[in-house]
Amino acid sequence: MSITSPGVLFLVSIVAGFIGAMSGMGGGIVLIPALTLFGVNIKHAIAISIVSVIATSSGAASAYVRDGVTNLKVGMFLEMFTILGAIIGATVTLVSSDQPLFIAFGIVLLISWGTLFIRKHNLTNYLLPADRFSRWLELRGAYYDHAEHKEIEYQGRRAWLGGPCMFGAGFIAGLLGIGAGALKVLILDLAMGLPPKVSTTTSNLIIGVTALAGTSIYIAAGYVDPGLVAPVIVGVVAGAFVGTRLLKRLSNHAIRQFFLYVLLALGVEMILRGIGVIP
Repeated sequence: MSITSPGVLFLVSIVAGFIGAMSGMGGGIVLIPALTLFGVNIKHAIAISIVSVIATSSGAASAYVRDGVTNLKVGMFLEMFTILGAIIGATVTLVSSDQPLFIAFGIVLLISWGTLFIRKHNLTNYLLPADRFSRWLELRGAYYDHAEHKEIEYQGRRAWLGGPCMFGAGFIAGLLGIGAGALKVLILDLAMGLPPKVSTTTSNLIIGVTALAGTSIYIAAGYVDPGLVAPVIVGVVAGAFVGTRLLKRLSNHAIRQFFLYVLLALGVEMILRGIGVIP
C-alpha cells in the first residue's frame, strides 16, 4: 500500500508526532525517511514535513508551557536567530539536487548523536554562574519534576553562544524540514546549560516558529501538497498529545537514551540512501 494513502500516512504521522514530542526533535525526523521510502520526492517530503513540525510544536508546546517546564524567555530570545536561518536554509533547498539533501540529513543526525553520546554520562550543574548578558536576559528558571519528586532549579547561561548556534540550527531546519530539534536540544543542553526536560520542552516551542518561517518559502514555491498535509497534521497532533503525557513521567536519563537510539538509526539510514546503498 502506498504511503500516500491518507490512512497509512495518518498512522505514520502519529508515530512521528509522538517521537517529535518525546525528543524535542519535531516529527520530520521520522516523516521524511518514511515519505521518501515510499517514493515521495525528498523536496516535497521536506515541504510536507516542515508543515507537520508546526503542528507537532503546537500540540506539544501548549502542554509544556501550561505545566511550567518551558522557559519562555529562552525560547523568545533564540527564535529571532532561528527564523532568519530557516528562511535562508529553505531557499538553499529549492536550488539543490536531491542526493546531497539525503546525505546532509544523515550527517546532521549522526553529529548530534555523537555529541550527545559522549556527554550522556556527564552530570550538569544547572546552577553554574551565568555571564553578565545571560543574567541581564533573566534566563533563570525552575520546574517541578514528577519523576524525581522535587523542584529543579537551573540557570541558563552563554546566551551569546546560543544565539549564533541557533541561527545554524534554523538554517538546518529550513534546509531539511526537520525542525532541527535535535540540534536545538543539544544547544540548549550543552551550550546554555539547561536540564534535559527544559531543553526538550523549550525546543518544542522554538521549532514551531522556525518551521513557520521555512514553510512560507516552500508554499511560495508550490512544494506543499494539501492532500498529503491534512492527514499529516491530524496525525502529528495526536501523536504529540500522547508524547507530552508520557514525557512528564519519565526520567531525564530515559529521555536522553530514547533520543540517542532515534538519532543513530535514522542518521545511518539516510546516509545509506544518499549514497545509493538503499534505493
